[in-house]
Amino acid sequence: MNATELVAEHVTQKDSNPEASHFVLTFENNRYASELFGQFDEHLKLLEKQLGINAAPRGNSVALSGASVATNQARRALDYLYAQLQKGASVEKSDVEGAIRMAQAADDQLTLPTMERKARLSMSQISTRKKSIAARTPMQDAYIRAMERNELVFGVGPAGTGKTYLAVAYAAQLLERGAIEKIILSRPAVEAGERLGFLPGDMKEKVDPYLRPLYDALYDMIPGERVERAMTAGVIEIAPLAFMRGRTLTNAAVILDEAQNTTSMQMKMFLTRLGENSRIIVTGDPSQVDLPRGMRSGLIEALDVLNNVEGVSTIRFSDKDVVRHPLVARIVAAYEGGDRTPHQKSDDDNGDA
Repeated sequence: MNATELVAEHVTQKDSNPEASHFVLTFENNRYASELFGQFDEHLKLLEKQLGINAAPRGNSVALSGASVATNQARRALDYLYAQLQKGASVEKSDVEGAIRMAQAADDQLTLPTMERKARLSMSQISTRKKSIAARTPMQDAYIRAMERNELVFGVGPAGTGKTYLAVAYAAQLLERGAIEKIILSRPAVEAGERLGFLPGDMKEKVDPYLRPLYDALYDMIPGERVERAMTAGVIEIAPLAFMRGRTLTNAAVILDEAQNTTSMQMKMFLTRLGENSRIIVTGDPSQVDLPRGMRSGLIEALDVLNNVEGVSTIRFSDKDVVRHPLVARIVAAYEGGDRTPHQKSDDDNGDA
């Protein structure tokens, strides 16, 4: 049985806009319906705002009215979210926003050859025992699929698009399933002009601040005590980029974050570490380069050189894929629309958030 049951079929409104429609969705489980609608119906209000429809709740039912395309997008979004609740997942505001994005994208990619709209949403997911996450934008969906199919994946674009988080989550999934034996995290430490040798502490203490976004994602997907044990056993390894030379990385998921700050030689050295049964995921933002002026980013060069190489996939995120606060997307769009020098920041810029 479908997650939602249509109580009142799609009805064209008479004496009004012929493109308008009205129907009622009823959900069998009252508790799930309450979670689906959100506290004080905030999730339904978000649907109204984003899709320009009216969503009127009554008990475990909701009446949707408005433009036919928009109401059907709302129906597919609610149907998908209710199915997630049935599987034991929770539904937050960000999940609703993601379902709306995906429903809108499904209408932009009509099913061939009939050109019919997809009846239900289908989003790629990453799951571990602790947490499951689903794609919230079409590009995130493509990114997850690319990691499943290719040994080398580049995820490039602005902050807030989930490129690093999803890469770590995917690596955690592979480790938990026994598809790999270790996770290796690497990141060039050149932000703010600092060099590792001048920072206090041992190597782990020197590198930890640069890898904090990777740690945060790991702890989201794997219980904290297991992360600590895995790091002690070398199953999860922190490998400064400079220390990767000469190694062959086998049976591993290797993530290079902030790759826009690698030099050409560093990037070539890193990519040629790929060994048997390994995956490399490279993330970065070509617009946030911290290298000295005049030095070309290894990431930008690699994207050009490997553009048509079999087994390599490049996913390019944009401000439309930002899944943080909506203001972040507007900030990214404003900066991208400015008169800044491509791929190079000004001297007073800070590192990528």
